Amino acid sequence: MVARGPPSDEAGRPGFVTPPSAGVLSSVCATVPAMPGRPCSGCQDPPVPRVASRLLLAFALVALVAAVPLGRAAALVVDQQGGVGADTTEPAASDELTVAKALVLGVVEGVTEYLPISSTGHLLIAQELLGVGTSPETEAAAETYAIAIQLGAILAVLVLYRKRLVSMANGAVGRDPGGRRALIGVLIAFIPAVVIGLLFEGAIKDNLLEPWPIVAAWAIGGVVILTLGVRLERRGGGVALEDLDLRQALLIGVAQCLAMWPGTSRSMITILVALAVGLSLQAAVEFSFLLGLATLGAATSYEILRNGGDLFATYGYLNPIIGLVAAFVSAVVAVRWMVEYLQRNGLAIFGWYRLVVAAVVAGLLLAGTI
Repeated sequence: MVARGPPSDEAGRPGFVTPPSAGVLSSVCATVPAMPGRPCSGCQDPPVPRVASRLLLAFALVALVAAVPLGRAAALVVDQQGGVGADTTEPAASDELTVAKALVLGVVEGVTEYLPISSTGHLLIAQELLGVGTSPETEAAAETYAIAIQLGAILAVLVLYRKRLVSMANGAVGRDPGGRRALIGVLIAFIPAVVIGLLFEGAIKDNLLEPWPIVAAWAIGGVVILTLGVRLERRGGGVALEDLDLRQALLIGVAQCLAMWPGTSRSMITILVALAVGLSLQAAVEFSFLLGLATLGAATSYEILRNGGDLFATYGYLNPIIGLVAAFVSAVVAVRWMVEYLQRNGLAIFGWYRLVVAAVVAGLLLAGTI
């Protein structure tokens, strides 16, 4: 495989200019960067069928609306089985997860999910500070809520990257070779997380889902970004997502399993390893988003099907849905910002942020605040 040449952007950073045929992440034209799903007039991407694009948008809206009746159905099953909140008309802890707290946690999830700073770590600390899930009766429901609102972030990528998803769908039926390679790459990278997640879910929750392990992961990740990440960026060049091979996809997928340590960041791991195996920065970022769509989608579906009844019986229906919508809106903003920012800057800001937040949270822990 021959790496494409390392062109540079206006700021002189090599390797972050989109070839005309690969501009799904963000096509960089003469002056104004285009965002996902909103190509600039100078781009030469083949047009996406309007019907397919609208179907994806409709699916996102239907998923948002369907979350309410599905949650009600899950809660009804728990009620009939004598679970949490059985034989009651009011949620068991509706006063713990208020509208304001649901909004805050939703925004935290949406902003941090795709940035390389760890959404899980931020959510766990935010829940501690807000007093959500701090009692034995609500701890499990709070954990489920933190996973369930990932659906909002998932839908954000579904909407923003509808062009790429249509390309992958066409590839599945033999109409788009580049889309087919991207689809196979995502599926190959997704498999290790499924295996490791099912095998070690209990051990991870019992040993790593605590503040101090999260602080350690934040600090280690910050150092990794500022050393390895910066070096990988400076190397420049790299192949486009359409040229991803099976070996590269598998290595990224195996590395993604490291992000099961809360505080590590799935986005950070997958972007850095994608750069290390030869992808360009833009291809690494886009592949991280697409892989997250599969990984987070599976984890969220699994958690809602298993514990959704307890979630809605404990916190009701309205506030979790409010958190999900807040996660969707804030994820759209965060993804758009990250894509535009990385066109002219590097990952270093995220490394420094991780070190700062690790120090702040460590101070709060030592002071007994959380």
